[in-house]
Amino acid sequence: MSGNSTIEWTEKVWNPVRGCSRVSPGCEHCYAERLAHRFSKKGLPFEGLTKKTSKGPRWSGKIKLVTNDLKKPLSWKKPQYIFVNSMSDLFHEKVPLEYILEVFSVMRQAHWHVFQILTKRSERLLELSPKIDWPPNVWMGVSVENKKHTFRIDDLRISNAQIKFLSVEPLLGEINHIKLKGIDWVIVGGESGIGARPMETDWVRKVRDQCVSEKVPFFFKQWRDFLLRNPPKSVAVDLDELDCGVPIM
Repeated sequence: MSGNSTIEWTEKVWNPVRGCSRVSPGCEHCYAERLAHRFSKKGLPFEGLTKKTSKGPRWSGKIKLVTNDLKKPLSWKKPQYIFVNSMSDLFHEKVPLEYILEVFSVMRQAHWHVFQILTKRSERLLELSPKIDWPPNVWMGVSVENKKHTFRIDDLRISNAQIKFLSVEPLLGEINHIKLKGIDWVIVGGESGIGARPMETDWVRKVRDQCVSEKVPFFFKQWRDFLLRNPPKSVAVDLDELDCGVPIM
């Protein structure tokens, strides 16, 4: 499952790994989990990677290495922004180091693309970082949904990645102070889909203001479903005001 993407901050997705497991509150309404469940029947790409529960679909914890797709970016001749593993986490504990290094080798060879990786497993990122030869066309990011998980930013900062970014999405609570030293880009967004949880306007503004103060590019992605169903009664929301940054080039 690789191809064009509707995600605002990228152009294409590449999934050399399929499957995942939940690690923190940001995983609660995982779009990838729901999508994978639709294709989890026998003979389909995500067979056995999700399971049905009383609370809805859940990752089974199994991981599939999609070796047939490993070299796919080398065939894409037009330079593009490519989101790596939109349907998994490259730094999942069940993905062998040897395979991670193969993925990085392909990204290094496909030097005309920009590859964007996101992980919630910053501890493993930090552990494996010295063993990885980090090319300049790889942007490494961590997902941070609330202040309890800002430690992921510190792990990312210490890593050897050359370009580092944050996906503060879904933003589930106020984050008063983000250490932005060494961070090149910040994405903020609300949750989408059934049961989307609220994101307060001031939470977004505080992150935006910190980025402006530290001169870090800021990209506001979405309010999406919660705000559409629950319009604010007393706070004027100006989307143009918040969308004050563009991805670094």
